[in-house]
Amino acid sequence: MKKGIEKQNKSKRGIFWLVTVSMFAAVLLLTCQFIFTDSSSTQERFFENTVINGINVSHLTKQEAENIIGYNLLKDRDEIKLTLVSGDQKWDFSGSDFTVVSNVQPVLDEVMKVGRQGNVIEKMREKKNIKENGLSYNISYKAVLGGLDDIIDEIANSVEEEGREPQLVFDAENKNPISVVEGKSGVKINRELLYKMIDEELALGKVAVIEIPLENIPNQIDATELENSVALRSSFSTNYASSSWERKNNVQKALSSFNGMIVEPSQEVSFNETTGDRTEENGYKEANIIVGGVYIKGSGGGVCQASTTMYNALLLADIEILEANHHSLPASYVPLSFDAMVSEGVSDLRFKNNLASPIYIRTFYDNENVTVEIYGVPFGEGEEIKTRAEFIKVLPHGGDQIVKDTTGEFSQYVLYKGEYYRQKYPREGYESKGYIQYYKNGELVEERELRHDFYAPQNGIVIEGTEELEEGMHLPTNDVKIIPPQKESKMSTENIRKKIEQTRPSAYNP
Repeated sequence: MKKGIEKQNKSKRGIFWLVTVSMFAAVLLLTCQFIFTDSSSTQERFFENTVINGINVSHLTKQEAENIIGYNLLKDRDEIKLTLVSGDQKWDFSGSDFTVVSNVQPVLDEVMKVGRQGNVIEKMREKKNIKENGLSYNISYKAVLGGLDDIIDEIANSVEEEGREPQLVFDAENKNPISVVEGKSGVKINRELLYKMIDEELALGKVAVIEIPLENIPNQIDATELENSVALRSSFSTNYASSSWERKNNVQKALSSFNGMIVEPSQEVSFNETTGDRTEENGYKEANIIVGGVYIKGSGGGVCQASTTMYNALLLADIEILEANHHSLPASYVPLSFDAMVSEGVSDLRFKNNLASPIYIRTFYDNENVTVEIYGVPFGEGEEIKTRAEFIKVLPHGGDQIVKDTTGEFSQYVLYKGEYYRQKYPREGYESKGYIQYYKNGELVEERELRHDFYAPQNGIVIEGTEELEEGMHLPTNDVKIIPPQKESKMSTENIRKKIEQTRPSAYNP
């Protein structure tokens, strides 16, 4: 009895495993069949419920679909009457105006990929979705209207307009030299929208009148921001009211060489190169210049006041100075250590635009003052630059030096021993320093030394005759007094400045 029951149970278990293995084999077979079918036949045919340009291409190959769709598009092409309008301009085209092309293959390739990417489950899900909801694509008429792009290009020449960005204008002759010329927006055809409109209209009927869609291309530069990007960074004036007209001419001529100059970032400028040769041919006149501490007539006298005015304006604009040198004698129109002597082949004023944007130079003058203005990117809120001169001490002069007139050069003034003619007064020298100061909201935040100068003292020069007085002759009355070496001066800086101005001949400035 027991053995019979065990035998029966074994028989049931055998049947169970047989059924299980059979079901697994069936599922595996179906899966392999699906994979095989998907990779062999449906891979090359469109899924059920696929529509392209209104044509049902279900179960067709790409080649079959291309033939049918291409035929219909080309057939429609011959019936097309297309009118494009822009304002009062109009362009009429018929199908024969276009070349024959058939470029539907790329779209068919894209449609064929749908439902064939991803794993098996994803493919099955996508295929089911296409069967239930359909898959619809439209091929643009661009695919058969060959030359449509060329036609639009031709039309664009008539309707499109180039934009113009706002332009910064620097007019140095104007009291307010910085202005902005307003820009103009560009006009372009919205080609993507135009092609869409052509497709939609031609899908409804073969005669279409379409207003060409235009779009404005705004300026990339804001006019207000552009105007605010440049401001007056510095202005510096010096007085030349007591100068001769020749000297004034030279100062004006030199500064006019810079009027309207635009200096680009990192660009270096030489004063001597910009002003050119100081010759009569270039418009310069003879005026007093300093040579070896003595004033003599020379072509271009006065240009040092032009260079000095420029130098101080550049300092206050925080522009990098590459070269600047002081005179042998202090200048009355600026504090000590803030003059800039120029002499062709000897000394130059050179500077470099160290800003990230251009600087603009304006120079102007009247009968009393000359002025240099520097324009560029504005300083930050509350920022200001000043300069400070520091007088250190007087360098005493060595008194008069008596020089015998052995050549007779000064015979019109002196002939005899003991007879004197003053050629030059002795001048004390000065030691001084120049500083640049940076302020923020009225408070000094930094002070930097620019220069440490020594204006060498100058001995006086007295010319004495060389002839012996003959018997019975007397020396003519002579009011020249020999000046002894100077003792150290303890005058204030202001008094020193006044003394410098008082001892300089009033007819001209160095």
